[in-house]
Amino acid sequence: MIVTVTHLEMLSASEILPRYAADPAFSINEATIKQWQVNKFFYSFVGESWSWWEKLSWNCAQWQAYAHDNRLRTWIASYAGSPAGYFELRCDEENGVEISYLGLTSSFIGHGLGGPLLTGALLAAWAEHPKRVWVHTCTLDHPAALANYLARGMKIFRTELQNDPPKYSSSSVPRPKSAPPQ
Repeated sequence: MIVTVTHLEMLSASEILPRYAADPAFSINEATIKQWQVNKFFYSFVGESWSWWEKLSWNCAQWQAYAHDNRLRTWIASYAGSPAGYFELRCDEENGVEISYLGLTSSFIGHGLGGPLLTGALLAAWAEHPKRVWVHTCTLDHPAALANYLARGMKIFRTELQNDPPKYSSSSVPRPKSAPPQ
């Protein structure tokens, strides 16, 4: 199976086209105390529907090294106290912030919470004052994922075709040389 991977970016916080949750039962909070089990839980729980496979075989030491990296921050979305989703932000070596993972649990998909979750991720990323915020998605992700990124103001900077499963490194996608100056 051929998978289309789409890389998107945002170059200014002023480009955010926010969507907020109308329901006050939905909230997003940073998990300020790093616990690798939380990252493992959400990666498995959210990713089971979207072919997230790369980290499923990791051992405890790998998860701990990943989650306790100072460049990684994790936010948890909840609805009336129930886990509803999460996102991870990773600072890269070029003063950018990658939305490493973002998604809702299956019980909360289709309830209008994807836009507010992405808005929360973009606002948190821009609070770091990066040069850019970027993400990649692929055709194995939720069918509305790409549309959500575009609707929130992100712009495509590259697409590529890859064999299933995609073989890309989420922490090493460089900005194209032909991109406009920042």
